[in-house]
Amino acid sequence: MPRFPLRALISVSALALIPATTATFAAVDNSTYKELDAFMAVFERVRADYVDKTDDKKLIKGAIDGMLASLDPHSGYLDTRDFAQMRTQTDGNYGGLGLTVTMEDGAVKVVTPTEDTPAYKAGIKAGDFITHLNGNLIFGGTLDEAVEQMRGKPGTQIKLTVVRSGRDKPFDVTLTREVIELKPVKWEVKGQVGYININAFSKNTGMGVRAALMGIDKALGHQPLGYVVDLRSNPGGLLDEAISVSDQFLERGEIVSQRGRAKGDIERYFAKPGDAAHGLPVVVLVDSGSASAAEIVAGALQDNHRGLVMGERSFGKGSVQTLIPLDDTTALRLTTARYYTPSGRSVQEGGIEPDIKVPQLSDADYKTRPRFREADLRRHLINEAKVDNSVLEDDSKPDPRFAMTAEQLKAKGISDFQLDYALKSIARLASLPAPTKVAARR
Repeated sequence: MPRFPLRALISVSALALIPATTATFAAVDNSTYKELDAFMAVFERVRADYVDKTDDKKLIKGAIDGMLASLDPHSGYLDTRDFAQMRTQTDGNYGGLGLTVTMEDGAVKVVTPTEDTPAYKAGIKAGDFITHLNGNLIFGGTLDEAVEQMRGKPGTQIKLTVVRSGRDKPFDVTLTREVIELKPVKWEVKGQVGYININAFSKNTGMGVRAALMGIDKALGHQPLGYVVDLRSNPGGLLDEAISVSDQFLERGEIVSQRGRAKGDIERYFAKPGDAAHGLPVVVLVDSGSASAAEIVAGALQDNHRGLVMGERSFGKGSVQTLIPLDDTTALRLTTARYYTPSGRSVQEGGIEPDIKVPQLSDADYKTRPRFREADLRRHLINEAKVDNSVLEDDSKPDPRFAMTAEQLKAKGISDFQLDYALKSIARLASLPAPTKVAARR
């Protein structure tokens, strides 16, 4: 059964009835039966007296939606369409605009655009609000309704009206729908450094990273100075693939543990012998859009002192969703555990703090654009360590090392400051004397 540390924050629920055992009912106290009686009384009154004729399935679906919404933002029911879509997404091929969105105070908010998709190419950014679709106001509707309108036949166009912090007026963006064929792993050689860009943790991502490591060696004809692993704006995906990716860079040690409701419900995952990256220096890039499975990888390499994490504090989703099939076409997505990094840290709410904070100076809007994280979601799970959000929310402290403007960087030919800083850091690490390099990796 696949484990989903994170899927898209679009919560699409469906009608489903869960058969309960006699033992389960026996454990329910009398007060719960009274509440169920109240529910049935309301249900029957609505069916009988509501101004318009109601649909029983719609009413029950709404009740189930409300029950799951009271738990956390990531639990939900998947009907036939949504279950099939989730399977397709984890296989890395689905239709859409390439947006991960959520609902905030009645407005559709962008969590992250997926790289190389229509939304990404059009310049949609995390934190943007979508207020109109084809000129029609969508504020106050449901997330399902908005997502349904954004879907459509590949090749057709849709106009989005976007509100962005720091801009006085909304602006329109016209996108052409495409079949999104995710390439979860892309790589290239930059100078003498291997660059591995991981966009999602879908099926075979771990194998893709291993192929990238071998491809980089082959392209250079020798080993690189080191590797930059780019996890920015990676919304997560399959836990198994996060473990596989981490294992490519580790010789030994724990990768992640997950702990469920019961004290003894603990699973630990360890690296297998064999570091496919040959012990070379690794820099991991993260930002506020790096979530769940991406945070597992960053935390595993950071805690095992195998990689230097750079960028901004990550999203902070430290929960695991288990996909529980109810029949052949529907399923329950239920939060069943929290995960912990090898040192025992929960990233829930707090995220992964980079070893070196590097702002994206090449983004002219980086100072004004709000960062959207797990702690901003309603009913998010609380970190058991009582995270101080007042400290975590301060992303704007100036650092004298990073004083250049986007215009100045553009004049120097630098379009991605974080990546440029990471590549130069690998070169600096590789130039250190061998004993120092070993100490830095350990």
